[in-house]
Amino acid sequence: MTFKYKNVYIKDTATVVGPYEKKGPLKKYYDKTYDDLYFGEKSWEKAEVKLVKECLNILLKKVSLNKREIDLIVGGDLLNQISATTYGVKDYCKSFLGTYTACGTSVESMIIASSLIDSKKINNAIVEVSSHNMSAEKQYRNPTEYGAPKPKTATFTCTGSGTILLTNKKTDIRVESSTIGKIIDYEQNDPNNMGRVMAPAAIDTIKKHLKDLNRDPSYYDLILTGDLGIYGKEILKDYLKKEYSIKLNSYNDCGVMIYDLEKQKECLAGGSGPVCSALVGFGYLYNELKKKKFKKVLLVATGALFSPTMVYEKENIYSIANAISLEVV
Repeated sequence: MTFKYKNVYIKDTATVVGPYEKKGPLKKYYDKTYDDLYFGEKSWEKAEVKLVKECLNILLKKVSLNKREIDLIVGGDLLNQISATTYGVKDYCKSFLGTYTACGTSVESMIIASSLIDSKKINNAIVEVSSHNMSAEKQYRNPTEYGAPKPKTATFTCTGSGTILLTNKKTDIRVESSTIGKIIDYEQNDPNNMGRVMAPAAIDTIKKHLKDLNRDPSYYDLILTGDLGIYGKEILKDYLKKEYSIKLNSYNDCGVMIYDLEKQKECLAGGSGPVCSALVGFGYLYNELKKKKFKKVLLVATGALFSPTMVYEKENIYSIANAISLEVV
């Protein structure tokens, strides 16, 4: 399902990150960085809530609006019942929609907000997502105290929060179109190889987006997927070329971009988590669009739809990808 929009624009963005992201190559694009994972709080979960609040405060200050002027906040995170988001945004909005497509939550939330703005139901909306390396690791995998080794195919959950204000008031960058993906089951069941799990969903959504709009990949100055990592990135490129004769000349992956994988060996195959695509999209991508380095970009956020319980019960890990097109006016 693909939509085109007429009156949805980006007003501004804000990003706050932890120590690993601070050491990465995109440091200059973040609004605030931290040197430790607790951020002055007593738990990792409370630290993530603090990230959400700080990111919202920075964004509202940038756009010179108070929280009463925001029609809606849409967003989510990785914790049970998207608790980091709900605790974080409680005092910032008149209305709230909680969303979850795992690491693909940022673009899903942007599609919902854009559709409401374009249909004139609301005038503006903030999209907010977050993740925290330690809170996510504790929930989805072995307790961090185990110090369990991981294979090189594993990705590294990013720590941070990203926000973006979408509005019907014209700016220099607009949301041009979006494509909603479908749940893909490629019979994968390894939670330590998310790139292989999610690449088929990204392939399906990119193919559908290009077909629905009758576009060639060259229409875009850059196509970005969300946290496939170094291995999933190559799977996607090879499969699109061999099976569909779609060659991506200007393509990258947010999970690969966010860390210096040559130096930050602990980050393994690259970044992941809902905030991975948001930090690259709302930080790097937004700033480069403002400078007109890019004029047309497709951001495809990917998510693995599973829980530890389903993995323990030997079920397959499903995936999904949603895409959103951004253009300089």
